[in-house]
Amino acid sequence: MSISKRDELVQKALKIFYRDGFHATGMDTLVKETGISKTSMYKHFRTKEDLILATLRLRDELFRNYFIRRVEELASDPKEQLHVMFDVLKEWFEQKDFRGCMFVKASGEYPDHDTAILNTAAEHKKLLLQFVTDLARKAGARDPELLARQLMILKEGAAVLAHIKGPDGIADDARMAGDDLINSHCA
Repeated sequence: MSISKRDELVQKALKIFYRDGFHATGMDTLVKETGISKTSMYKHFRTKEDLILATLRLRDELFRNYFIRRVEELASDPKEQLHVMFDVLKEWFEQKDFRGCMFVKASGEYPDHDTAILNTAAEHKKLLLQFVTDLARKAGARDPELLARQLMILKEGAAVLAHIKGPDGIADDARMAGDDLINSHCA
């Protein structure tokens, strides 16, 4: 199996894990749905956990690139970029295949703090928090770290609610709360 086949396997596995969850997806399901034999799969990934980690890394790259790019496309001013984060969330929530945050799911299925899976999920959240903190700092927030944490709480809560209840109004409600926070922190 070539590198491109490995990448193809990771992309297909990402879709399956996102759709069905990690524990609920067995290797037999992955073999059937990806069309790749168990032998070939195990050549590249010694364990299912190794494959999960590869899918999480890909999801991190794809989601952060999408999120940051869309925020930057919708606004150039850092304060306005903080506001439009919630518009980007709304776009994400309204995607046909939206099933919540893959990293929240991973942390729920692998909750032990000494697991590579939880640590990979935590790293994703840390990188997003850093992006929001940098925007808050550039926007002149009096306490950029606090504002970024508060906005991330809104983002995470909105993603969970949009998955559980459906997307209608969730991002708009989060945006209203976010707007209040941003305006109270930034001059």
